[in-house]
Amino acid sequence: MPHHADRPTKLCACCGRPFQWRRKWKDVWDEVRYCSERCRREARRPAYRQRREQSDGG
Repeated sequence: MPHHADRPTKLCACCGRPFQWRRKWKDVWDEVRYCSERCRREARRPAYRQRREQSDGG
């Protein structure tokens, strides 16, 4: 069994992909919402949010 199999995971609030706990997040894991810097930046862009709401709300 891989050594990382028991790490906690979350779903990215932007892209919806699962991501695992990382050592650099050990003190702020409860606050982490995005899998990457790119997703964090994209989620803050107004154009992305509008497209996301349109596709979700239909």
